[in-house]
Amino acid sequence: MIFWGPPGTGKTTVARLLAGEGGLAFEQISAIFSGVADLKKVFETAKMRRMNGRKTLLFVDEIHRFNRAQLDSFLPVMEDGTVVLVGATTENPSFELNAALLSRSTVLTFNSHDGDSLVQLLARAEELEGKNLPLDDEARASLLRMADGDGRAIISLAEEIWRVAKEDEILDVETLQEVLQRRAPIYDKGQDGHYNLISALHKSVRGSDPDAALYYLARMMEAGEDRRFIGRRLVVMASEDIGNADPQALVVTMAATQAFDFLGEAEGDRALAQAAVYLASAPKSNAVHVAHKKAIFAARENGSLLPPKHILNAPTKLMKEQGYNDGYLYDHDQPDAFSGQDYFPTDIGRQKFYEPVERGFERDIIKRLEYWDKLRAERG
Repeated sequence: MIFWGPPGTGKTTVARLLAGEGGLAFEQISAIFSGVADLKKVFETAKMRRMNGRKTLLFVDEIHRFNRAQLDSFLPVMEDGTVVLVGATTENPSFELNAALLSRSTVLTFNSHDGDSLVQLLARAEELEGKNLPLDDEARASLLRMADGDGRAIISLAEEIWRVAKEDEILDVETLQEVLQRRAPIYDKGQDGHYNLISALHKSVRGSDPDAALYYLARMMEAGEDRRFIGRRLVVMASEDIGNADPQALVVTMAATQAFDFLGEAEGDRALAQAAVYLASAPKSNAVHVAHKKAIFAARENGSLLPPKHILNAPTKLMKEQGYNDGYLYDHDQPDAFSGQDYFPTDIGRQKFYEPVERGFERDIIKRLEYWDKLRAERG
């Protein structure tokens, strides 16, 4: 089995319970401190134990830290029954573990503790200690939030409170925060936390919810996310999800990223927040994004076609003789500054990629394109 979940969700505890319920010997190693030699020793011990009629549950903490060769070494001892492997990881096993190991394993997802679960953990701790936590109701609720779904953390925080609280003292929220400072939120800038929150921010912007966008932006900022990464993703949203429905979206977002570089983190964060709210509040269109993908497909599918000769410059006599620039109409000299000529290669003919939507500024673009289509048809 592979146990996948954030810290403090009971992965090690469940592995111990499984060994106890199944009558298996429990062996624990950490991929951080173990190498091939350590694995060989564990496997040899497990083989000896099996010869004496007892199986071994091998619990590997942080299993994603092993390299491919080390992970492959588990396969034979798993298949011949020498060990029952239980690996624990905080990272997505689909990305971090090799396919051979995953095909032989069941992946179980461990979720962060919810409020009710943390309340039960605190109640058990108080029962074991024979005393209540010296907190008022508001401070107790704040403590549950500080734990951030981590069962190990809630116990550690409770122990710290018992250690520092004076006799008969009841801590309020302000005192609690002074005692415990502030726990950093669970967020790995290189892994799932990083991608989950930027995905949530992007979808909140796309879904025109400025409040949700601000919430996820604040989560990322509080966790210390690189502001330039945030700025780059906001620029992507401006082009991908808003486009010409509000051309100012890209301008505002680029200005916000420059403002951050100019002001620094404290004041610059407000500029990024302003951009996020602007994007979430703007009319949405992915018409340019879709048109770009269509154009890329057409370019790849049709190869290196020559543009029509009438729109190519003819800097030499030979090129003029071959028809380059012959018949080109300078648009500014034409009625309505529009010649209606065809600019696509002759072999593929005129294509339609960009289809603006009836939202925001693209409504005006639709009228303009329809007018030019009409003139193009009239002028052949």
